[in-house]
Amino acid sequence: MPKLKTNKSAAKRFKITGTGKFKYSKCNKQHILGKKSPKRKRKLRRPDIVSHSSESKIRELLPYA
Repeated sequence: MPKLKTNKSAAKRFKITGTGKFKYSKCNKQHILGKKSPKRKRKLRRPDIVSHSSESKIRELLPYA
């Protein structure tokens, strides 16, 4: 059986937690921040966990995670 390749763009975006879930950084925090409320920007700081329905797709992209 051939080796599986890791999708490099997915490897840069997702990290695996100790329990085996995938975490990622939220978007919309790079520019045009003046019109966004402080509450919204504060919530964008924290990483989020990938939903259960998308987790299987990410596991295919990161076979050795």
